[in-house]
Amino acid sequence: MTPSDSRAASAPMPDGARVPSRERERGRVAVSALDEGHGPTHAPFPPPSVGEGGPAVRPGRERGSATVQEFTPVATSQDTALPSPPLLRRVPSPAERGGRSGAPESDLGWPQILRLGLVQTALGSVVVLMTATLNRVMVVELALPALVPGLLVALHYAVQVLRPRWGYGSDRSGTRTPWIVVGMAALCLGGFGAACGTALAATDLVLGLALAAVSFLCVGIGVGAAGTSLLVLLSGVVAPARRGAAATIVWVMMILGFALTAPLAGHFLDPFSGLRLVAVSGTVSAIAFAVAVLALAGVERRLPIRAPEPETTKKPFFTVLAQVLADPVARTFTIFVFVSMLAYSAQELILEPYAGLVFAMSPGATTKLAGLQHGGVLAGMLLVAGVTLAARGTPLASLRLWIALGCAGSAAALFALAAGGDVLPLRPVVFALGVANGAYAVAAIGSMMALAGRGDARERGTRMGVWGAAQGVAFGAGGFLGAAAVDLVRLVTAEPVQAYAAVFAAEGALFLVAVVLALRLEAVRAPGRGNIPLNPILGAR
Repeated sequence: MTPSDSRAASAPMPDGARVPSRERERGRVAVSALDEGHGPTHAPFPPPSVGEGGPAVRPGRERGSATVQEFTPVATSQDTALPSPPLLRRVPSPAERGGRSGAPESDLGWPQILRLGLVQTALGSVVVLMTATLNRVMVVELALPALVPGLLVALHYAVQVLRPRWGYGSDRSGTRTPWIVVGMAALCLGGFGAACGTALAATDLVLGLALAAVSFLCVGIGVGAAGTSLLVLLSGVVAPARRGAAATIVWVMMILGFALTAPLAGHFLDPFSGLRLVAVSGTVSAIAFAVAVLALAGVERRLPIRAPEPETTKKPFFTVLAQVLADPVARTFTIFVFVSMLAYSAQELILEPYAGLVFAMSPGATTKLAGLQHGGVLAGMLLVAGVTLAARGTPLASLRLWIALGCAGSAAALFALAAGGDVLPLRPVVFALGVANGAYAVAAIGSMMALAGRGDARERGTRMGVWGAAQGVAFGAGGFLGAAAVDLVRLVTAEPVQAYAAVFAAEGALFLVAVVLALRLEAVRAPGRGNIPLNPILGAR
């Protein structure tokens, strides 16, 4: 129920209604009774002005004991258009005003934000088994070419192009929770099916890989449907001042899912067997689904009810998609997300081999180096979250500023890596790369949440889906292109360091392009306590 609904259930007066003086006097008596404490305790109705009618009391009730719900408008002639009293007038919802709203539908507290973050934890728990454990089992235990799990993971990323469609569906349905639940169900079933396919491949390779391929597609669909709808839900209910911190929470909680699941699953997989793999994967999937459903229970019911869009007014998907892409802000942000994520992910598969070949690090040392980078990512995320919360209403709270700083810092660190240790030692550079990556990533997600609410509320999911598709495709392509580029350059150069240096430099150049694109984005700043802009979704410039 909206605030206007709770104030009064009366309908507004018809246009052109005039109230006789005797009826206006009756209205004054009723309002006076409310002022004296006989009625509701909230602010009294303002007395009718000249030419404006007040509410009349239903017959059979004493005037002093009448409640707000018992007042009905009185109208006689149609000579003069008179507005109804402000507190009786029902304020239309954002959906009724065309779906536009400059503020979140409702401001959820930190406990609810943490609960939604648990959905990301559950999502990460299933994904880490798909991209790490099953990858290792196929290559080592089944002795399959590394290309096989690589193609399966590519399927998971390729299906991310359907994210706009999932977002469009949640826009039209009026609620996000069913889409998140169905997405998590597809993800968990896909994770379990992929484990079954991997175990089956030991005895029937063709059938096992076919099952694994279908399962990886289900994983991609589930991640797209659940992840997109979850971010759209957050974008509509998180206050502007909390978006940086909320983005940090959901990202860190996804990493927490990685960190908790990988060692626990590894412990129960020893000694390895196909049945153990199926049992562990099934248990993780079941727990992840249960956690997600319990975390979502009742959260969306706290928000204003948004009715599904009638079939008669529903726009086709491609019409809405064209409208989103026609928006210069949405189009620029889509290009920015693709370019920056391409640069972000291109070093994923080449940093550890680079450290081993150029700096002669052992496998254990390169693993620790990767951990140092991930620690830097976490530090960068926490830095942005803390500063944007503490510096609300100041230039330091601008998410666009942190996007630009993160991309510029990432470019500088990659250029230092390309120097092969001649400029700075490797470990500080890798940590700095992680900090810059984390600052960029969390600021970009916060901006994504803010800009998703720009314009029609029924385009919010489609917008988020477009950006999610750009992110997923770029991330999948970046890892492949980075590794392939190193192999191609090594064909024409004798020194490995030159091949890696060329790729790191190209990534740095992409991040500089991302800086230029970021500076063209609309500023998104967390407002100060006493300085709330008219449109807090976009913030102050």
